[in-house]
Amino acid sequence: MKAQFSKTWNTSKQPRKQRKYRHNAPLHIGRKYLSAHLSKHLRKEYGRRSAKLRTEDLVKIMRGEYAGKEGKIQKMDVSKSTVFIEGISDKRSGGKEFNVPIQASNLQIVELNLKDERRINTLKKIKKTAAKAESRLRKQSQKQKRKPL
Repeated sequence: MKAQFSKTWNTSKQPRKQRKYRHNAPLHIGRKYLSAHLSKHLRKEYGRRSAKLRTEDLVKIMRGEYAGKEGKIQKMDVSKSTVFIEGISDKRSGGKEFNVPIQASNLQIVELNLKDERRINTLKKIKKTAAKAESRLRKQSQKQKRKPL
C-alpha cells in the first residue's frame, strides 16, 4: 500500500496496513470511524447495533480509567478519531485542567441527540427496512407451510 490514501484498496489481514489505512484516510471517510454501539433498549427501538456519534449524545464509557462514567459528547476530533466528553477531565502537572480524549470504540450510546431531522429519518429508514425484511420472511415461511406434499 502506498503512502497516500488509496481509493481502490480493499482489505488486508495485516493490522499495520489496517492502521495505516485508517490513519491516512481523508476526513469524509474518517468520520465513519466515529461510531459506537447502542445500548440494549436503543437496539430494540431502532433495530440496529450501532450509530454514528454526534455532539450532545449521552454516552457511557465502557473501557479504560473512566469506565462506567456517563456524559454528553462535547467535541469530536475526526482527524484523531477521538471524542471529548463533558465532566471527563484530568489535571496537568501545572494544575491546569484539560478534557481527556477517548476513542469512539470504547463508548456506548445511551441516549441519542434527535434534534436533527436527517438523523431521525435515517434511523427510521433502517427500522422500516428491517421490518419489511422480517415480514417477507414470515410470508415465505407461511407459503412453505401451506404447500401440500
